[in-house]
Formats: sequence, C-alpha cells, structure tokens
Amino acid sequence: MGVASAIRQLGDRLNRSILSLIGLQLDKAYLATDVPGPTRLTAHATFADRVVEAGDKPGYRILEIGSREVAGGPPMRGRLSHADYVGFDYYPGPNVDVSGDAHRLADLVEGRFDVVYSTAVFEHLAMPWVVAEEIARVLKPGGLVFVETHFSYSSHERPWHFFQFSDMGLRALFSPALGFECVEAAMQNPIVGRFSAYADAYLRFQPVRALYCHSNVVARKVRDVTDFRWRDAALEAVAGATAYPTPVNP
Repeated sequence: MGVASAIRQLGDRLNRSILSLIGLQLDKAYLATDVPGPTRLTAHATFADRVVEAGDKPGYRILEIGSREVAGGPPMRGRLSHADYVGFDYYPGPNVDVSGDAHRLADLVEGRFDVVYSTAVFEHLAMPWVVAEEIARVLKPGGLVFVETHFSYSSHERPWHFFQFSDMGLRALFSPALGFECVEAAMQNPIVGRFSAYADAYLRFQPVRALYCHSNVVARKVRDVTDFRWRDAALEAVAGATAYPTPVNP
C-alpha cells in the first residue's frame, strides 16, 4: 500500500469517526419534513422480505423484472418454497427464465401473476410509463406490484440511465387511472449533498437538501383498464388529491 493510499484511508476513517459523533445533528438540516418515510412495508433493507411474505403462497405466481444475478446476494427464486417464480431480464443469464424488452412484457411472458417485483430497474427504462402499462396487463386484479428505484443516485450503467423517481412519480405511474390503488410510497436513505467547485459560480458549494437514495412503491391492482392511453387519463386520476404548490406571490 502506498503512502498516499494509507493517508487517504486514515482520513476516511477519521472522517467517519467524527461524523458518527456529530452526524445525527448535523444532517438534520438536509432532511425534508414533507417527504414520506418508509414503514415496515417499504423499508429498503427488507423490501424483498415483504415480497416473499405477500407472494410465497401455493398457487401464486411471482414475476421479477430485472432478475439476472449481477449484484450478488441470494436470488428471489431461492427464497420461494411455494409460489411459481418467473425471472425476466433484458439479457439472458443466471436466474433468467425469459429475456427481452420490458416495454413488450405482456407479449413475452405467459399468463398473469399475483405479484410483480422489480428493484433497481426503473431508472434504466426508456419509457417507464409503458412498462407500467405492461405490468398492469400481466398482473391479476387484486395482485400487488413492488417497485424500488432511485430518487437521487450516481449516474450508472450509462447510456441507459434515463430517469430518477420521487415517491409521487411512482404513485403517478401506478395510479387509479391505470387501475391501481397505492398501498404505500416512500423515499429513504437520505444523502448529504452540495454543489461542487465545478458548478456555475452562483451555485458553488451551496448545500443541496432533500436528497434521498431510494424510492419505493407498493400498489394493488384493483381493476383492469381496457384501451388505456396516458393522454386520455384525467390528471386527478394520476396525481390524486394534490395540487401544484400555490404561488407565494400570486
């Protein structure tokens, strides 16, 4: 190990030690009071556990979108002892039963499912609203969709890193207009950020608050919607009983 590397590691450890003592107070300034946090249902660390609880039942079918083993850890298939599991991914590989474009999901998988699960995929979809439609087509009425993606995160797997999602963005994708009711949507794992020395002069070193790594939604399909088109959807059926914030000085 070189001297520079050893000094850097020592600095990192010292920085972590200091932050472990003062971070809880220091980082409060970066939180947002109007951002819904997770409950047991949507907590990032146990999100897959909730999928198993909801779907590992005799006669149930579970579809995982983005099932290829790329990040390590036990695949969902290995955690299911009762349900029928189908792994779907863009590329063939370990833990993939069906490969292809998720924007054509309903044409590629057979039958309908009781649970559809996806994690760290939606940010890589060129048209996530189309994939939401496809999920609605393959999910049974009464079935659940579990989606975890990112609200704030490093650019990765470019050039196919298209979108970031807030909790409201996920609610809008899986909204009553498409036949869903939101069980819960949340954001979690806050990030402390600032503009860098390479930003425009008026932004340099300014703090950036209300950054959260993960965004999650659990939604239940309550009805089939035939001949759905986003352009025909009523805004209130997508955004719910919300409105754009009233101007401070109208």
